[in-house]
Amino acid sequence: EPGESAEDCLIREVREEVQLEVTNIQYMGSQCWPFPHSMMLGFHAEYAGGDIVPQADEIEDAQWFNVHHLPPLPASRSIARYLIDLYVARRLGLAEPVLPG
Repeated sequence: EPGESAEDCLIREVREEVQLEVTNIQYMGSQCWPFPHSMMLGFHAEYAGGDIVPQADEIEDAQWFNVHHLPPLPASRSIARYLIDLYVARRLGLAEPVLPG
């Protein structure tokens, strides 16, 4: 939305698309995508409330996962994978990954 910060956008989009409230937003990095000339912004946030209710026309599926029982992950050079790997590393006390360039 015009005039909206990236953090406020994240809060709004999470609320609209999966009905969850988040707090403690932390920017983790960004990654350019050649098509359609966009930039992916990566954040970590803490769950603050609500039950997952995916917005049917936007989200195919949304679930919680245990760090020891993750589903198949995104490609290793994607920011999505980096965000997951970083979260898991911090939870398990492992070396943190490097954001792919």
